[in-house]
Amino acid sequence: MSDLRIGFIGLGNVGGQLAGNLLRHGIELTVRDLDPQRVASFVARGAKPANSPRELAAGVDLVITCLPSPAVSAQVMEQPDGVLAGLAAGKIWLEMSTTDHAEARRLAARVEERGATAMDCPVSGGCHRAATGNISIFAGGTRAAFERVLPVLSILGQRILHTGPVGSASMLKVLTNYLCTVHLAALAEALTVAKVAGLDMNTTYEGIRISSGNSLVHETESQVILNGSRDINFTMDLVVKDVGLFDALARDHDVPLELSPLVLGIFRDGARRYGEREFSPNIIRRLEDACAVRVLGEGFPAQMVDDEPKIPGYEVVPRRQSLL
Repeated sequence: MSDLRIGFIGLGNVGGQLAGNLLRHGIELTVRDLDPQRVASFVARGAKPANSPRELAAGVDLVITCLPSPAVSAQVMEQPDGVLAGLAAGKIWLEMSTTDHAEARRLAARVEERGATAMDCPVSGGCHRAATGNISIFAGGTRAAFERVLPVLSILGQRILHTGPVGSASMLKVLTNYLCTVHLAALAEALTVAKVAGLDMNTTYEGIRISSGNSLVHETESQVILNGSRDINFTMDLVVKDVGLFDALARDHDVPLELSPLVLGIFRDGARRYGEREFSPNIIRRLEDACAVRVLGEGFPAQMVDDEPKIPGYEVVPRRQSLL
């Protein structure tokens, strides 16, 4: 699989890291992005540029898209010079964007009409783990398609979970992003209360980390909050998009949620106050402003860096009770 010609569309915070991993592993890579500087950076490292999504898809075996919204994905796929126009029998499309499951299925059907194979393969774990190839990947599609692309996914990620048919990965991804957002909103409240109550913030961080209150979000986003940079390479508008997708999924299935609408309202308010492109951990600023404090610690990093070595990716097999 490593001798496949791969095309990558979307060289943003996550996509650029994933595409960089492919280059570092000697993959023949063609790239496409609306930002010419991002493209030039990859060309300087050995990638080929494409003038359109259609040109990219026609010249490779595997097309990967990693884009900011379902609307952008649809445009890149379906415009006259889009990916669909360049697909043919035997080619593969991997949608690595966080997108709507119904939209993933709709576009997958159009891909299959061209004789190609479609999978939705969103990632989870943060940009710092995408940079090292240690991120987690959810993969939705047939088992045969999954096994075909597993060698490439093993380069891009560490833990890879086959979730079922196309669309299932996207549903699971918005669920996990919702949980991440709930943790972030709760941490903003807990850290602010600790500050106002006079607790030492470094001690507070460690107390949470070694207790039942710990989470991956605390071990990453709390650090950039306490540094003051709040730079986790994820922004308010993306939170609103992702939690909105989760909220819509629940409403489509008549699940009467209570927390999700509250959290969505908190981040919509944050986006109105501080801008849609404000870093998402700065949601704590709503509470800092209300209490006239700054929630800061000492010695925390401005950005998270994954210092674990890249290990070969592997399939995560769900636990199931034996029927014997």
